[in-house]
Amino acid sequence: MGGFDEEQLPVTFNDVDLCLKMRRASYLIVYTPYATLYHHESGSRRRIIDPRETAVMQERWSDVLARDPYYNPNLCRDRADFSLGK
Repeated sequence: MGGFDEEQLPVTFNDVDLCLKMRRASYLIVYTPYATLYHHESGSRRRIIDPRETAVMQERWSDVLARDPYYNPNLCRDRADFSLGK
């Protein structure tokens, strides 16, 4: 898959980008409910999303993101606050 894209996605979305590459290659992403995982979002990095990284994701994955089968259809796609859609 080439790993994380550290050049164009150094902080945000690199994990999502990698998972989307895996899906494109017909791999499935699975998890075990028996694992305890801790993720401290932005624990050691900036909390502001760089618009350049957002643009990279839109350029690479706009078709996939527009019909994301895992995104709740009741939530808004126009805002990043996961508010209720129209």
